[in-house]
Amino acid sequence: MPTYDYRCNNCGHSFELFQHITENPIKKCPACGKLKVERVIGAGGAIIFKGSGFYQTDYRSEEYKSKAKKDTESIKSEKPEAKVTEKK
Repeated sequence: MPTYDYRCNNCGHSFELFQHITENPIKKCPACGKLKVERVIGAGGAIIFKGSGFYQTDYRSEEYKSKAKKDTESIKSEKPEAKVTEKK
């Protein structure tokens, strides 16, 4: 169930309300009691990644890493070095 942000247009009271998604928005302000409450667009929930395991390389075995290192080294040795020349 999401948390919705509300604001009263009468007294300016802002608050959050935990409601089921199919429930109608509330109208009555809990602070002043007037029927001037409107639902406002909130920041929403964010995904927070904590700990390790969120990179592709975190799941690789040592065997895979050693083979990949050999492959990249062999590719580097096969490429001829290009010389950079600068014109003035």
